[in-house]
Amino acid sequence: MKFTDAVLAAYPDIDQTRLGITGGSYGGFMTNWVIGHTDRFKAAASQRSISNWLSFEHMSDIAPEFCVDQVGASEDDNPEKVWLHSPLKYVKNVKTPTLFLNSDEDYRCPVEEGMQMFHALMSHGVESRMVVFHGENHELSRSGRPKNRLSRLQEIQTWFDGHLGE
Repeated sequence: MKFTDAVLAAYPDIDQTRLGITGGSYGGFMTNWVIGHTDRFKAAASQRSISNWLSFEHMSDIAPEFCVDQVGASEDDNPEKVWLHSPLKYVKNVKTPTLFLNSDEDYRCPVEEGMQMFHALMSHGVESRMVVFHGENHELSRSGRPKNRLSRLQEIQTWFDGHLGE
């Protein structure tokens, strides 16, 4: 948020009422985290994200080592700490309309991570949309099928156009 503040201070022509946030993989995790801690952004697009470190630890192809490295704990030794670092814990605070983009063959950030956050936002009345790319993996944005890479970009643009204005 300090970086956002610095950018807005350096570029006063940026409309602070029309800010969007997006990120993929760890950036998707950070997008989920940010929307649970501020309503500063008018729209979000969370791509191939982490929402719940407790489930991620047992689903991802890089877990549990990655979880322990990032959170400093595992479900076995400190589940409370793992939950404390999970964006899903803060879903009741989210007001930001959020688009979730996942691939059904992503074993790094499994589709279930996006679905948990999507369903939680929906149950709290937050406008959300879930898009699942079939036959794609964690590398969709870089090496996915061209039609799916284009569709991903169109989904993001349409979401932001609809929430931030064209």
